[in-house]
Amino acid sequence: MDTVVFVLMILVCFNFMLKQTYRKLWSVMAIAVIGALFVGLMWPYAIEQSKTQIADWLANPALMLDTSVVLSVEVVLQMAFCMLAAHVQTTGPIKKRTLWAYRALRWFPGILIFPVLFCGLVALIFSFPGVSFSLIAWSLAAGVLILIPAGTLFLRRLLPEKEVRLELLFLANALIAILGIIATVNGRTAVKGISEVNWDALAGLTALVAVGTFIGMLVRRMRLSRLNKNLTSFNGTK
Repeated sequence: MDTVVFVLMILVCFNFMLKQTYRKLWSVMAIAVIGALFVGLMWPYAIEQSKTQIADWLANPALMLDTSVVLSVEVVLQMAFCMLAAHVQTTGPIKKRTLWAYRALRWFPGILIFPVLFCGLVALIFSFPGVSFSLIAWSLAAGVLILIPAGTLFLRRLLPEKEVRLELLFLANALIAILGIIATVNGRTAVKGISEVNWDALAGLTALVAVGTFIGMLVRRMRLSRLNKNLTSFNGTK
């Protein structure tokens, strides 16, 4: 489990750095300053932690399920950004609401990076006993301040094609989602299986799928009819 969590943290950092390649340099510097201040100011809380307490957190089902919710929300937002970015790059005229949604998601840096930074600070404090806590924290903050812009420029040079970075970002988020399920569920099931079929629930689900399919077909037919009318009127005006 510790190995899965460690790999997950590495992927979160890589995902965060890859997302910064789509932003302006001044905004990357701004998020680097925020991350550095977070690391430097969180040392009074980091010294209160212990390895036993962290292990208890990882073994706490309720806390891990709450963490899985946060992880799922971030993965969904990052994947939505990937799909909207691909839509913006490949289509012609873009609706304003689509463009605004794309810009909002592009500015979203991610929130999982902050727990990862805090965990790194705790691990670093454990690794250097006897050294001033504030010195360790602000040294790590200086490293964060340098590594975020430097890593962003390195990935931008290493992968100059936006399409490749976008595909890699999508795949990294998919892998984070899979590892997040493994790390947070940890062999537990949220619902116990039953041996009997609930026919009322099955009938309700079937009816819901049928109604949704009918509404989708109806909406599609209405859009096609409207499109045909527009084409007919356009051809008539020529």
